[in-house]
Amino acid sequence: MEFLSVLLPEEIRREESAGNFEIAKKIIEERLSKKLPLLLRKRLEYELERIKRVIKNYPYDEKAARSVFEKSIKDGSWDEFDLLLQNGMLDYILIDKKRFFEKRFLQNLTFKDESYAKRYENVRGNVREIVNKRILEILDGDVPRSYRVSAEISLTLKRDFDAEILRCWLPFPKAGYPIESVKIIECDHECRLSSNSENTTLYMEDKPKAGKRFTVRFEYNITEQISFVDPSKVLNSRISKYLKEVPPHIVFSPYVKNITSEIIGKEENPYFKAKKIYEWITENIKYSYMHAYSTYDTSLVDFALSNLKGDCGVQALTFITMCRSCGIPARWESGWFTNPIDASPHDWAYFYVKPYGWIPVDPSFGGSREGKLRGFYFGNLDAFRMIANENFMVDFDPPKKFVRSDPYDNQEGEIETEKANIYYDDFETKLNVISFQKLN
Repeated sequence: MEFLSVLLPEEIRREESAGNFEIAKKIIEERLSKKLPLLLRKRLEYELERIKRVIKNYPYDEKAARSVFEKSIKDGSWDEFDLLLQNGMLDYILIDKKRFFEKRFLQNLTFKDESYAKRYENVRGNVREIVNKRILEILDGDVPRSYRVSAEISLTLKRDFDAEILRCWLPFPKAGYPIESVKIIECDHECRLSSNSENTTLYMEDKPKAGKRFTVRFEYNITEQISFVDPSKVLNSRISKYLKEVPPHIVFSPYVKNITSEIIGKEENPYFKAKKIYEWITENIKYSYMHAYSTYDTSLVDFALSNLKGDCGVQALTFITMCRSCGIPARWESGWFTNPIDASPHDWAYFYVKPYGWIPVDPSFGGSREGKLRGFYFGNLDAFRMIANENFMVDFDPPKKFVRSDPYDNQEGEIETEKANIYYDDFETKLNVISFQKLN
């Protein structure tokens, strides 16, 4: 995805910003008919795909959005909706001079203004209580626990496709500390476990017919990660792979370098540098749902630092990028937030210092908490996880032929035919926790 570092020609950007996507597509197609530098050609070819993905991400016209607001927000009214529009609180774009609203515009409103969270009908509270209770037990001296988790993922195709083969990659637990004893309990297809050391998938094939479902049930053991670090013994270390820029998102832009320098000041100890970066992110980057990452044509880290908001993945990428930019090895980790009630996609990070090795950090979980609960997520990690990916932007095994729905990660599965990628709106993924048992 390095081609995303190439700027779009100004006339294309102008038409897109005005919501004239059909005009933008005509300009792109005209440009592609001419001889172009390779990266610019790839950028423009992908822009045709990105435009389709952006439009899919904004499914509600204004009438539908008003209806969603009125039904979901207690005592919500159209006059209140108008006021939110005037104050820039609702996420929409123009398409052919009409407003279309992002699929999670209402949830993001609850992050911007907590008063709406109290009026929103779908707020979850029990899961946070379970997590916080366990963190407090650890902070009060309880020893790290291990758990046996049984969970399931299913991916279902919504419609027929004119093709011969449907190829599917589902995320699967990655064996290696803190996860062990991984095994498949049940799989409804013949499957192949990836050999890639940085992400784990199960690969399957079938016919691309409506209702076709891929399901795997698995089991694993996981242990809570608790770090004991003496900062006076910490040494600098260089692991070149985890100090590199990885365009288009892990990039040391002038703004990244400037703000990182402002945060760490004259601090030289890498442990304290990482802690200052973590504290700054948790205090300044407000949690917000993002569009599908494949719809962004700029660095997600620069987006976070300019808008001071982002989801778990964007906050993790920001931490990784800032650490790398000041010489601290850092890497990605992701999979699911898995607890006794449910499961959902989640991302976090690690940084490396001698002699302690890789130390976990979860900026989004830390940022949503205060005091010692916030401090816990610098250096420690709960066991409410299913880990599938240990790096960002890693190829599948076997490789995917077309650009993935999520080119950077895999938490909900990917599918394609021999002719094209199949995007999120044409399939449904369900994550289900079967059991969550304490082992000690």
